[in-house]
Amino acid sequence: MNFKELLKTAINASIKGGAAILDVYSSNFEVIQKEDDSPLTLADQNCNAVIEEKLLHTNIPILSEEGSKIPFSTRSNWEYFWLVDPLDGTKEFVKRNGEFTVNIALIHNQKPIMGVIYVPVKEELYFAMDGLGSFKVSKNSIVDCLDSLLLESQKLPINYERDNYVIVGSRSHMSIETEQFFKEKEKENQNIEIMAIGSSLKLCMVAEGKADAYPRYAPTMEWDTAAGHAIAIFAGFSVKQYNSSEDLVYNKKNLLNPWFLVS
Repeated sequence: MNFKELLKTAINASIKGGAAILDVYSSNFEVIQKEDDSPLTLADQNCNAVIEEKLLHTNIPILSEEGSKIPFSTRSNWEYFWLVDPLDGTKEFVKRNGEFTVNIALIHNQKPIMGVIYVPVKEELYFAMDGLGSFKVSKNSIVDCLDSLLLESQKLPINYERDNYVIVGSRSHMSIETEQFFKEKEKENQNIEIMAIGSSLKLCMVAEGKADAYPRYAPTMEWDTAAGHAIAIFAGFSVKQYNSSEDLVYNKKNLLNPWFLVS
């Protein structure tokens, strides 16, 4: 299996998918409510179609938020699979604040070994692979050569030389446990800041070095976190289950994540 070639394919799928999202973003799009009350737009569906078309050529199974529901009896036999969220942050998309992403991860035996997050509005690309590291680059065109892309990219984390302790989160939507985390950190650090940002960009902020911790003591799904998980761990950070030394794992029977902390 040529992992560098797979990474290039995932990067190009995310950029193409991002272009499909922007086509809808600039139009008067309709918002449909899904069964779980979360919003769905034509952008989610169009981006998913573009990504699936690109990834199908790899002959690796695909599990996507917007794709067909695949029974666990089938999924449980997968050694490798793509885990996709074609539009993470649909609420941000609907608000038109630009804080939405395309997420693609490659999972091997329940662990993310590759992650790609593309931010269409900012044309920012985060990508990571086991053995290669995590990177950030400005990109809006198809990648022909991964080695050339690596030369253009910044390796994560970036040293921003700051003296504050930054927590990614929202003071207005805090569980008791998150509030407790904030209070503990306030005892340890004089200069605490809160960074509010949408979608999987929260994991990217820690991986990039702009933030120190992201406590997620609220529900998320596997496709929300897998790509960012890869980018965080291959930049040297951890993604641990709440009050545990265990990492988040993927392809569970129930695709709901436990609470977790990125730090």
